[in-house]
Amino acid sequence: MGTDLRAPLGGRDRRRTRSGRGLTLAAVLTGCGAAALLALSFYAMRSSGLPPVDPVAVTLAVPPLPAASAGAAPSPEPAASPSLSPSTPEAASAAPLAAESGRAGTEIARTRLEDGSVVTTFSPRRSEAGGPRLIDARRPGQDPRLAALPDDDLLEDTPFGRLPVRGPDGLRPMEQYARPWSGARGTRIAIVIGGLGISQTGTQRAIRQLPGSVTLAFAASGNSLQRWQQEARTGGHEILLQVPMEPFDYPANDPGPLTLVTGRPAAQNLKALHQAMGRMSGYTGIVNFLGGRYLADPQALEPVLQDIAARGLLFVDDGAFAQSKTQALAGALDLPHGFADVRLDDQLQRDVILRKLDDLQRIAERRGSAIGIGTAFDETVDAVAEWMKQAEGRGIEVVGVSALVSGPQQQ
Repeated sequence: MGTDLRAPLGGRDRRRTRSGRGLTLAAVLTGCGAAALLALSFYAMRSSGLPPVDPVAVTLAVPPLPAASAGAAPSPEPAASPSLSPSTPEAASAAPLAAESGRAGTEIARTRLEDGSVVTTFSPRRSEAGGPRLIDARRPGQDPRLAALPDDDLLEDTPFGRLPVRGPDGLRPMEQYARPWSGARGTRIAIVIGGLGISQTGTQRAIRQLPGSVTLAFAASGNSLQRWQQEARTGGHEILLQVPMEPFDYPANDPGPLTLVTGRPAAQNLKALHQAMGRMSGYTGIVNFLGGRYLADPQALEPVLQDIAARGLLFVDDGAFAQSKTQALAGALDLPHGFADVRLDDQLQRDVILRKLDDLQRIAERRGSAIGIGTAFDETVDAVAEWMKQAEGRGIEVVGVSALVSGPQQQ
């Protein structure tokens, strides 16, 4: 005890500290030696060039379930997933949805009021298909950037070429290819200029000089119709196909090989009509070329107008013949029909044509709308182009002829 009391303070602690340092240094030296040994072993393995070891497949053994005891009910089999029939709503919802036109489930009725404006009524149609449906809500009509291209859904392949038909959802060519208009109330005029396709220079001049709101009619006997049709549609024009029909003085006055003639069977006239239809595409309807005798014969005329109506086209009567039966038959056949109020160039003089255009304006102001028709003579094209520069300032909207045809109301 005496020794401990005389010992300097902290002496024992200093001895313990030195012992701890010695142990730490030994551990460090041991670790370095182990690391060196491992490094030498790894180097030897690399230098010996041992082949790689193949992977080992491992199989897991699952013990069987204990056998069912006597009298015990067997375990139920897993229920098979029921196969979905394509006709069930579940299958319809599982399959990719194809876009349908907004017209597919809709009844559309248009009513023309006394002031000439059109009221369109949409009502739902009862659907037999269940499940969700994908509706394309775009309005009928072509994208102007694609106006030169026909819609494949509105064409059918025939021996006479590709002919216009109604689409699977009921869309009509006269709606798809129609020139858009404002829909506003006011004075509306449609101007139809026909005879295009006969003269190359005259056709080119009419397409490029007349505003896009003028409707252009191409002769079925013309040349390069598909090319001209594309240029006209690209320029914003609504277009018609001009079909030759038997005049009173036929055959002394023969409109061409595709002429519809009263003395022929209906099948032969329909063949000529389809040959004419197959020469171009993208048109909203048909307008007659001549045809005084043919248009006055309801028996010969009815099968042709019936075919035009079934294909979703309109018909414009050029108004040259008071005996024409087109208006009476169109109502019975649900054929959209227009009748020209003024023939612009029976006298081929510029000042006379301008006066006719003023007459057309007065009729439109009185009734709300009017249709004028002429031919692509230089005098006519110049007069129409000049008159139209002032038409908008007079409160007149020049529209495609499809905007002014009548009926049918129910589509």
